[in-house]
Amino acid sequence: MREQSAADSPLGLTVHSVPAPDLQAMDQNARTRKGRITLMLMFLAVMSPVIASYFTYYVLRPEGRRNYGVLIDPQQPMPQIVGQDADGKSVALTSLRHQWLLVSVADAACNAACEEHLYLSRQLREGLGKDKDRVDWVWLHTGNEPVPERLKAALAAGKALGMDKAEVAQWLAPEPGHQLEDHLYLVDPMGNWMMRFPAKLDAAKARRDLERMLRASSSWDVAGRPS
Repeated sequence: MREQSAADSPLGLTVHSVPAPDLQAMDQNARTRKGRITLMLMFLAVMSPVIASYFTYYVLRPEGRRNYGVLIDPQQPMPQIVGQDADGKSVALTSLRHQWLLVSVADAACNAACEEHLYLSRQLREGLGKDKDRVDWVWLHTGNEPVPERLKAALAAGKALGMDKAEVAQWLAPEPGHQLEDHLYLVDPMGNWMMRFPAKLDAAKARRDLERMLRASSSWDVAGRPS
């Protein structure tokens, strides 16, 4: 009888070796995932007080209170635009972050309504007492006219930047039927525009909104900017 060759046998199959897993790549992927998780946990640890304060103010709203100012949803982050200070030096708008900002916008010639907003901004800040150092008032002035001499002494207590109005209008927006110059705008320390106060401002009601926001953020916001 003819011997059955290996080729004729149904069990005579060639077994190929299974490729060994790329242990180095697997280890790298594991380290990458661990790094991402670590970064996410660090971000949550840093941001949790901020998130909690906004949740308290926006969602819980104790005693069913109502805001005087209009909350902006979604909040609008500060753009990467540049203005000029009183000395003609270029100043990035984002350099104003890390403080609460009360912002007004008006032509540099500054009519009576503009002067009233500057006055109210200063008074609102002063009315915050011990918390006033957490707030800056800011005038973004537009147009080609020079700032009047009569305002320069008062502006030393605030921050004034010459800006392009079209660029500012891509960030801040008035209530329908109104002009950009009609409102005061509230910006949080992270640089987000988050509230617009009504035209013909009621200073007492606006101050209550400011005081609430400052209380809600007291666990993570401190006066001054990082050096």
